[in-house]
Amino acid sequence: MYFTYILKSRDSDHFYIGHTANIEKRLLEHNSGRVKSTKKYLPWQIIYYEPVNTKSEAYKREMQIKSYKGGNAFKKLLNI
Repeated sequence: MYFTYILKSRDSDHFYIGHTANIEKRLLEHNSGRVKSTKKYLPWQIIYYEPVNTKSEAYKREMQIKSYKGGNAFKKLLNI
């Protein structure tokens, strides 16, 4: 099982979208500063995730969500 997920910085209005096989481990990696693209906006919290069956599906969903990041579809997904 894989997950597509959205993180939100607790201290700013930044979001991060990714995919992983181990969502708890990946959050720890983000919050430990080991991920260059998220290091600046620590700490992070998971605000949304979707389980999928394959890595390919997770990546495709990640790209789909990134394509409407910040728009109405993104807000609707997060119920904002």
